[in-house]
Amino acid sequence: MKIYNTLTRQKQEFVPIDKNEVKMYSCGPTVYDYFHIGNARPFMVFDVMRRYLEYRGYKVKFVQNFTDIDDKMIKRANAEGITVKELGERFIEEYYKDAKALGIEKATVHPKATENIDAIIAIIKKLEDNGYAYNVDGNVYFSAKKFKEYGKLSKQPLEDLEAGARIDVNETKQDVMDFALWKKQKEGEPAWESPWGMGRPGWHIECSAMANKYLGETIDLHSGGQDLIFPHHENEIAQSECANCKPFANYWMHNGYININNQKMSKSLGNFFTVRDILKTYDGEVVRFFMLSAHYRNPINFADTLMEQAKSGLERIYTCIDNLEFLLENSEERELNDAEKEYSEKLDGFKQKFLDAMDDDLNTADAIAAVFDIVYASNTALSNENKNAKEVIVKTLDLIHEIGAVLGLFHKTKEKSLDAEIEELIEKRNMARKEKNWAEADAIRDKLKAMNIELKDTPMGVKWSYIEG
Repeated sequence: MKIYNTLTRQKQEFVPIDKNEVKMYSCGPTVYDYFHIGNARPFMVFDVMRRYLEYRGYKVKFVQNFTDIDDKMIKRANAEGITVKELGERFIEEYYKDAKALGIEKATVHPKATENIDAIIAIIKKLEDNGYAYNVDGNVYFSAKKFKEYGKLSKQPLEDLEAGARIDVNETKQDVMDFALWKKQKEGEPAWESPWGMGRPGWHIECSAMANKYLGETIDLHSGGQDLIFPHHENEIAQSECANCKPFANYWMHNGYININNQKMSKSLGNFFTVRDILKTYDGEVVRFFMLSAHYRNPINFADTLMEQAKSGLERIYTCIDNLEFLLENSEERELNDAEKEYSEKLDGFKQKFLDAMDDDLNTADAIAAVFDIVYASNTALSNENKNAKEVIVKTLDLIHEIGAVLGLFHKTKEKSLDAEIEELIEKRNMARKEKNWAEADAIRDKLKAMNIELKDTPMGVKWSYIEG
């Protein structure tokens, strides 16, 4: 498998340190509110990366953190008159609800910053001992210019980074590029004991500490949104490598931005949407299908028209699954004929297309295209007119679900049970048709349609389905 490594700016063969296990870290949410659609993209993309690596036979230890202490959390908790801990616990639970709706599996470990203070203090101490950190009256800063490779991820010269930096009027750091590792307690803020007095961790240090604690000093893969390249991931590299004197992460993956109706998402523009908002209109699987229909590194435009297209595309695949399940009920155990053998070989080609796409920098767009190839081929090759060989229908369904399991899609099953009234109506219609009472049969069909039940007469019997709303 080749992935585009942000660190080297080229596609590279992915070779984990341990040939049997992949150590993977992805930045999680700051839990002060529901996460927005921009956050959702990396959560889904790297959930697929984890699934695909497991599909390929690796054991994956996947760590995704919760930032449960920072300025935004303190401000909101104070406004609501609750503790930061209470706020964090509430929105961690809300994260799990929305993540589940989007098909995002839980990580191997979801560490919280506030539960890893000892690990954070330990790595700051190492930086201090190694000469990369300094204490100013209880505030501890990292000396960026002492790390000669600072800027190697963002690929920007230090002078350019320096020109864009800002110093808060309350900060006491020695250089504009330095950043906080430990913040001295202010009145009314949560704080922990440390060698530098009561305080709390800076944002960047928590990920270095937790990656080190749960995955080791050098990890295989670190991922996140493109907006995190600088300063967050740049600072993680600096902290980790200066503390441990080893490379921090061998591969870095970053997804592209999301625009809303071709504009950058912004609260000031009124186009800022949380996943919770979007789930009121669209099913979570539709959102996931939409996101994965584009290559993860490309920018993506979120718009109602495009979401409706995604919904239609997903429905087309589910209709194919539904048809295949009906054909399966009416199939027969026999050897494949020549046409079915040719079709079966095509399925092998579609599976290879899926594998080639995923091995080429996690190209989920082409992977989904392979599924549509299966849909088109099955609609053409398999027919209601004749009984098909069971083997070829099972192979088709298995392949769609195999690909779906990697993508986190096509897993829903339609409710197949009908209540007594509907069963009775279908049976009455069958009797009316046998008696050639076409008016009665049509009237029953219309009544069922009003109940959102659609009937399709085939040579192998009546096929029914729910009419999508």
